[in-house]
Amino acid sequence: MKTQKNRERVTFITTEDGDDLIVSFAIEDDEPGEIVSLILLRTPKYESLLVEGERGVSVSLESEFDDNEDYLRRIRLGTPATTIETTCKRYELDVSRVDSSELKAARQILRRMNFDRRFVLELG
Repeated sequence: MKTQKNRERVTFITTEDGDDLIVSFAIEDDEPGEIVSLILLRTPKYESLLVEGERGVSVSLESEFDDNEDYLRRIRLGTPATTIETTCKRYELDVSRVDSSELKAARQILRRMNFDRRFVLELG
């Protein structure tokens, strides 16, 4: 669901900090009560096994079934707006309803994901 400034409204953010580093944005769907996940994923433990072009943070939108790999190039995580730019797309998110502790956790994971400065990280 889009907000008045044409941003996708995020209801919550989940993170994972293990072998996989994950930041997942729960975006309101057009169907009431439904969400679609925008997932940022990086697995540093196994990245050395990948060719250079396949390293970095992969980005996928749960509702899109695309075989093309999409990688994070820039993220500006701020409130009320967050912008995510990938190799293929741009996402404008409204995170004004997200709990501050979830935003803090996302910032921490994004810093860890960017250990090699593979993408531009702007934290607001």
